[in-house]
Amino acid sequence: RALRADLVVAADGARSRLREAAGIGWVGWSYPQSGIVATVAHERDHEGRAIEHFLPSGPFAVLPLPPGGSLGHRSSIVWTERQADVPALLGGGPEEALMEVERRFGLALGRIALESPLKAYPLAFGIARRFGARRLLLLGDAAHVIHPIAGQGLNLGLRSAAALAESLADTMRLGLDPGGPEALEAYERSRRFDTLAMGAATDGLNRLFSTDALPVRLARDLGLGLVDRMPGLKRLFIREAAGLRGRQPRLMRGEAL
Repeated sequence: RALRADLVVAADGARSRLREAAGIGWVGWSYPQSGIVATVAHERDHEGRAIEHFLPSGPFAVLPLPPGGSLGHRSSIVWTERQADVPALLGGGPEEALMEVERRFGLALGRIALESPLKAYPLAFGIARRFGARRLLLLGDAAHVIHPIAGQGLNLGLRSAAALAESLADTMRLGLDPGGPEALEAYERSRRFDTLAMGAATDGLNRLFSTDALPVRLARDLGLGLVDRMPGLKRLFIREAAGLRGRQPRLMRGEAL
């Protein structure tokens, strides 16, 4: 059947068929890394804290989940690993997989157990040449894919959704066409710089923390040590990572549309 609408929002992922149908180009590259994900049960409460270890192969993130699982508490892991090493790491049995996770997860949360199999996904960077076409807007991974370091892809998607809702609400309040060129251009302007800046930042961080070169490691460790000793600078980085700097859409500030 045929459906008609003033505006279609394409939120159908990185391999967006709607983006391709609209003829919107894509610029990007693949990383020589895979993201390995799983749910891990552990004995001690994570207290809502997320932890990220920066290892030579890439970041290893522990993300809190609601209570449950075989040991009472659960977390999700996002483990970045060199693609060449993934087959060997995932090719063993459950005991070998648990041992590899435990080496990186640590014992701070007590004994751990795998609640789901390890699954690996290739990592990449990509951004659409345009965020919209005639009566079509791109949202989330359909518009941009970035490295999962520090979980900034989720923050980026939330800000884009909030900016889109604000743009459409303001446009319709004025009685204008929500799928018209003015609305599309306003959304593009509001999201292009933030997307490019966050993409460049996550790409740079991944390259910085995934190198074994001694000069880079020394400079990196020195920089982190200085940030740790400067509370003002540390707060700046925290606000940046939380997406609290700059002009935020009203929904991100807790305001009604």
